[in-house]
Amino acid sequence: MLHKWEGIVLKVRAYGESNKIVTLLTKEAGKVATMARGAKKPSSRLASVTQPFTYGMFMVQHHTGMGTLQQGEHVNSMRHIREDIMATAYASYIMELVERVVEEGKPEPLAFDVLLQALQAIEEGYDPEAITLFVEWKMLPYTGVQPILHACAACGAVDGEFAFSFVQGGFLCHRCYQHDPYIIRLTPTQLKLIRMFYTVPIDQIGKLELKKETKYFIKKIITTIYEEQTGIRFKTKKFIEQLERTPELQLRTSPNQEKTPEDH
Repeated sequence: MLHKWEGIVLKVRAYGESNKIVTLLTKEAGKVATMARGAKKPSSRLASVTQPFTYGMFMVQHHTGMGTLQQGEHVNSMRHIREDIMATAYASYIMELVERVVEEGKPEPLAFDVLLQALQAIEEGYDPEAITLFVEWKMLPYTGVQPILHACAACGAVDGEFAFSFVQGGFLCHRCYQHDPYIIRLTPTQLKLIRMFYTVPIDQIGKLELKKETKYFIKKIITTIYEEQTGIRFKTKKFIEQLERTPELQLRTSPNQEKTPEDH
């Protein structure tokens, strides 16, 4: 059957001298692997639409197993992401994360929306590190981990001071700190940000400016969850870590004042 799917090129690998195996995340069918015959040839009509990050419309011959990519049409080639090294690094990590945690063979409209909104936000110049935090928190349920962030994981309270507990799998209020001697205390701003990363659609955020220290603090929490509770390791994270140690890129500092959408 020939299908026309709205999709994003998640992963590309060479196959033979001239072909590519292209993994798409489609809105209609979820994650689908396709054979793009001749796509490695510069003259191929499939060459440009089978580049990573490409958002487009794809004609795929597919019944069961691997499909065949017949043609594609750009909607957005994500030019800024390709040309900015930090945008490329974070977008690549986002793509790897989504590709690793989303199963093949069934529609995943939420994952598609998260990925598309993230790429569009980075393409429009939003802080790629902050956008990555959105994706990391939102994709957690696809790994089987569902943190309790709306209330205290122990007693259900919604008021008071809160901390994060890896043992309890979410927030603990000050009345329940004794349940975990290794809690990570949170400020009201940190609490609000984690909830926002997990629940609020990326395209509803607007302007978001976060201090480097805040992003680092929240990143440590979500990284620990992935490493210790999901066991997934990401190759592209090493590239980001290398870039963050590059002195020239340290000049890209964040504002000193925290600004979330609610502050405007």
